[in-house]
Amino acid sequence: QVQLAESGGGLVQPGGSLRLACVVSGQILSSYLVAWFRQAPGKEREFVAGVTWRNYRRIYADSAKGRFIIYRDAAENTVSLQMNSLQPEDTADYYCAAAPEYRNTYYQSKEYTYWGQGTQVTVSS
Repeated sequence: QVQLAESGGGLVQPGGSLRLACVVSGQILSSYLVAWFRQAPGKEREFVAGVTWRNYRRIYADSAKGRFIIYRDAAENTVSLQMNSLQPEDTADYYCAAAPEYRNTYYQSKEYTYWGQGTQVTVSS
């Protein structure tokens, strides 16, 4: 079993930054992929960024490239998402998720076994 706990959400003005954190606990294996997804009201959950636990391979959705950075701290069992240049369209609930392994379908939520409760991010002036 793996438990995920997110923190760091809040209200930020357009152009601002936020850093989300996901504490990973339980029996996490080196093969795991840990990712961030988001879901805006009335929309489907979408992949944002992910990182492999073993070799620190980082992957990003097009909407995140150049603005978001995902970090993995194995010593602290934490996966963070640094979000810069935030825009109103980034407003969503952000979820941390863990999949048993990396697959080419990493962007599909069905690949992920474990999910956190989510943290809300609102970008508004």
